[in-house]
Amino acid sequence: MSDGSSWIEIVLLAMLAAFIGLRLVSVLGKRTGQERPVGDSFRPGAAEVTAPTSRAAINPVRGQAAIPAGTDSQMGPALEAIAKVDPGFDAGRFITGATAAYQMILEAFWSANPRAMEGLVSDEVLENFTTAIGERDGKRLGTRLVSVDSAAITAAEMIGQMAEVTVKFVSSMAAGDGVESTNADVWTFSRHIGSDDPNWLLIATDDESA
Repeated sequence: MSDGSSWIEIVLLAMLAAFIGLRLVSVLGKRTGQERPVGDSFRPGAAEVTAPTSRAAINPVRGQAAIPAGTDSQMGPALEAIAKVDPGFDAGRFITGATAAYQMILEAFWSANPRAMEGLVSDEVLENFTTAIGERDGKRLGTRLVSVDSAAITAAEMIGQMAEVTVKFVSSMAAGDGVESTNADVWTFSRHIGSDDPNWLLIATDDESA
């Protein structure tokens, strides 16, 4: 009697194991060696990237990066190097955003409002601007930006996971007495390509004669 019960238990266990095995195959599938790799968690959203539609999207041809107006064509390879690791980077859109940031940061500085620069500049640059505002006792300046005459990328590189792009802005400004002058500012912006934050931060400023 006990031998019969043992055989029944063995048969039931075998059937249960087979059933569980079939369920696992149906849920997980069989490995064929062609599975898509799991996305790199360091790069946000990588697991949701869809397959490219052409080989060119996988291996972009060097020298194909769009060069913004006013930027030397020799900057192509450097801009493409950034776009290769940051597919969302577009030099034309970058120039547009950098120009807008340039105007907002200058206006915040002249109006003695460093808080308006938050999210646009690095902590170090914010501290420098705040110190400069304090040195004039927090007084507002009558300076205003008349126009941004040109904005050209003069340098671009990847430093580890940090993308850095330098832009030379040539602009016309009017002092409080209305006298206009031409200024050339060289600003460097940076962004961590693995960050969820798409914003570029101003990390260095310089000026040169136009």
